[in-house]
Amino acid sequence: MITPPKITPVILSGGAGTRLWPMSRDDRPKQFLALTADQTMFALTVMRVADPARFAPPIIVAGERHGALIERELGDIGVAPAAVILEPCARNTAPAIAIAALVSRPKAALLVMPSDHVITDPAAFEAAIAAAMPMLEDGWMVTFGVTPTAPETGYGYIAVGEALAPGVHRVSRFVEKPERARAQAMVAAGDHVWNAGIFLFRADAYLQALATHAPAMFAAVQAAAASATLDGIIIRPEPGAFAAAPADSIDYAVMEKAARVAVVPVSMGWSDVGSWDALYDFGSVAAGGGIAIDTQNCLVRSDSVRIHTIGVSDLVIVASGNDVIIVPRGHSQRVKEIVDALKAR
Repeated sequence: MITPPKITPVILSGGAGTRLWPMSRDDRPKQFLALTADQTMFALTVMRVADPARFAPPIIVAGERHGALIERELGDIGVAPAAVILEPCARNTAPAIAIAALVSRPKAALLVMPSDHVITDPAAFEAAIAAAMPMLEDGWMVTFGVTPTAPETGYGYIAVGEALAPGVHRVSRFVEKPERARAQAMVAAGDHVWNAGIFLFRADAYLQALATHAPAMFAAVQAAAASATLDGIIIRPEPGAFAAAPADSIDYAVMEKAARVAVVPVSMGWSDVGSWDALYDFGSVAAGGGIAIDTQNCLVRSDSVRIHTIGVSDLVIVASGNDVIIVPRGHSQRVKEIVDALKAR
């Protein structure tokens, strides 16, 4: 019996999570918060792919300022990574993944995942990975599309094309975050899935596609990797070369342009927990340590002061440190406006 090759998880931890301010901040963004469980979302992501029978040690890509947080999180859950790549500046997902691909084996199967998403049905996720794996030998790059449960306008969508293999389809096209009417039409048609930002491909296939479709980015990242400094498992790309890489997402730089791109639709209890409303929808309605009287349909959270409420409904109330945000439910995406205003001030 042939043992299938192990998959190398690539866990991206560079997100800022500004819509979850005031708890999510530059020095401790949302992936390092315990929002949906006792563990942080980063820890949950790492543990999801920690089975040594199926997965190789992970490659972590994060910002330089979060190196100590990464080390502490990995120590708490007892996971030893293959490498921790600390970016000198944020250049979006395409360069981050390229650095990981360059430090891995050329034929390594890379499972690329954000560290700040939640998956409540890991068995469905594992089945989707198993369906996708045979496609890699023929040079396909696979993305995982979440079966929509609502016409969300905050997600990108993927149009599902012809079947290529059981559970695997060609990507017909990628769709930007749509207006509500278009989102409703796509969900009603049943041929679109949410773009979860999770990918599976061989390292050499990704690098070849990047060199073809984004040669300036490929050259800059290659130079940054060649001159990187090493400190055990810690890899620091050369700052000047890495900063020269155009900042772009993997979707724009590669996936929308490459010829062999497939999608595996899957229902796996996924959420990007991209706002306080998303956390409410996830079922988190903690009372903020205080007393709630005649309070309905509110999300109340605090890591500092106790919050007490009387006679309110449909509010998001969050306190952290010296800051409190109060916003009607359904409008928490606008929290980013407060963050931007504070930075401007």
